[in-house]
Amino acid sequence: MTSRDALIDTFLAASDWLGAVRAPLAGDASFRRYERITQGDRVAVLMDAPPDHEDVRPFVTIGRYLRDRGYSAPDILATDEQNGFLLLEDLGDSLYETLLPDHGDEMTLYAGAIDILIDLHAMAPTISAPPYDDAKMLDEVGRLLDWYMPAVAGVTPDDASRAGFFDAWRQVLPLARQVPDTLVLMDYHAPNLMWLPERDGIRRIGLLDFQDASIGPLAYDVASLLEHPRRDVAPATVSAMKARYLAGRPELDPDVFNIAYAVMGAQRNTRIAGNFARLWKRDGKPWYLDHLPRLWRLLEGDLADPALAPVKDWFDHAIPADKRGRPA
Repeated sequence: MTSRDALIDTFLAASDWLGAVRAPLAGDASFRRYERITQGDRVAVLMDAPPDHEDVRPFVTIGRYLRDRGYSAPDILATDEQNGFLLLEDLGDSLYETLLPDHGDEMTLYAGAIDILIDLHAMAPTISAPPYDDAKMLDEVGRLLDWYMPAVAGVTPDDASRAGFFDAWRQVLPLARQVPDTLVLMDYHAPNLMWLPERDGIRRIGLLDFQDASIGPLAYDVASLLEHPRRDVAPATVSAMKARYLAGRPELDPDVFNIAYAVMGAQRNTRIAGNFARLWKRDGKPWYLDHLPRLWRLLEGDLADPALAPVKDWFDHAIPADKRGRPA
């Protein structure tokens, strides 16, 4: 038994779950890990978030905010913020990512997820969350220079290339701010959504990962949902869901929204390319590289928007086509 296991046992005992059976659940790209906790007919989920790497307090705060507004974020049954443990309501196993490959109705599932965003974005956020501002976005896309280019493309960008990269992004990021800001959940996509058909309306969608929520352009989470680097979303579904979102937000100019969507999609996919390379080289998780071909298809689709010409030009000169994919 590790010292962390001993802390977990202490936490469970203090939370009236002494002797509960622990079984691992899927982890994610962070340092968090999850376990299903069973005691008789009671079931819960343990979040183990080592405090030297993670902070559970934003999850608690954002989760409470979402539940108070009628969304199905998991109830928090017990907390140990100092040691990084939360005991959460178990929403089951009906993850979008699990349902979609076999018997999930993609249109129905994605329509439910879009309806959450329509509803969430209709109200001004009344919670304090970090700004998803240009400085943050530039820092994130910089991971492409620091991790993807040397590790995958085999190129270390010089000072001129780095300056050109950030200058191109500074030209296009303001276009994403022509739509209103909202609470951006940041990781709003199939691996973090659950289908709860026994519930009604917006409560049918379970929300699992929102601790990084920020205040930023509303197009971000729409792009996050529809441009998922780990699964293909049918083009017809993408088109229908963008149209559904705009129908639910008739005050938005569709052309302005679509440009903001392309900018946010490109920014997010650029960041993820750097993240995947970092997960490989720093964290020993090479399987994330398998998603690079799909990620590049998504990024190239975003860069095809004429509004992103400065960024596309930089990519065309700095990362040739044969460096856009999984390394050998």
